[in-house]
Amino acid sequence: MNKALFRDRAKKLVLTGALAGVIAGVAITSGISSITLKKAEKKLEISNAKLQEQTKKNEELQAELDREEVTENTAELLASDDDRWCLALVNEKHPLDTSYVPANLTEISGGKQVDSRMADSLNKMLDDAKNAGLSMYVTSGYRSYEKQRDVFNTTMQDWINQGYTPLNAYDETKKSVAIPGTSEHATGLAVDIMSTKYGELDEKQGDTEEQKWLMEHCSEYGFVLRFPQDKSDITGIVYEPWHYRYVGVDAAKEMTENGLTLEEYVSAN
Repeated sequence: MNKALFRDRAKKLVLTGALAGVIAGVAITSGISSITLKKAEKKLEISNAKLQEQTKKNEELQAELDREEVTENTAELLASDDDRWCLALVNEKHPLDTSYVPANLTEISGGKQVDSRMADSLNKMLDDAKNAGLSMYVTSGYRSYEKQRDVFNTTMQDWINQGYTPLNAYDETKKSVAIPGTSEHATGLAVDIMSTKYGELDEKQGDTEEQKWLMEHCSEYGFVLRFPQDKSDITGIVYEPWHYRYVGVDAAKEMTENGLTLEEYVSAN
């Protein structure tokens, strides 16, 4: 083999070896980088999961603090001399302190109790209805937290007895019975009024002459039909043509004339 040919082959071998070394180096570096990147991605994934978990906890804590503030504010408004005391909103989003009890309760016909500040208005409404030839009575007035819990549990058990699961029974119950701590009956400002001619608490109660009269005249005495038709998406409660809430004459007339629920009225004012 001549020297020129040998040198050419030698160069090729050197170049091939160098190239192989470069490729091997790149492959090793790439492998190390890939491993490093995967580790970084895993750490980032864990960090994000922890961050999301902490964010959720913070949101839950803030929601609980907000709920407690609303609860305290509602009880304070009800107990105050503020002109808006009778407009205190109580529902699932605006709970009432479970220890709240109206400062003064008045017993009305039938042995039921209501907040004394609206007792005269209620009695006047019932008396005028009687003078108009109608027959009705208050079947429920003030309820303590414990009483509301009993009513809720009893209703829920009825659904379970009909074959509903506990979860589904709970969902069905809260459509018509306020969750304990969120019931207007605990304010002493809400009453369930029934016709003596129809003894069921269902939609047909609204077809009685007694309920028709109340729906037409209740605002004159400071009351509103609290859970009207086609408003359950706002109130969270189905149509109850027997549940009346005292809000004061001015507010009652404005709410009735404009077809507003208490939620809508309070939000607008």
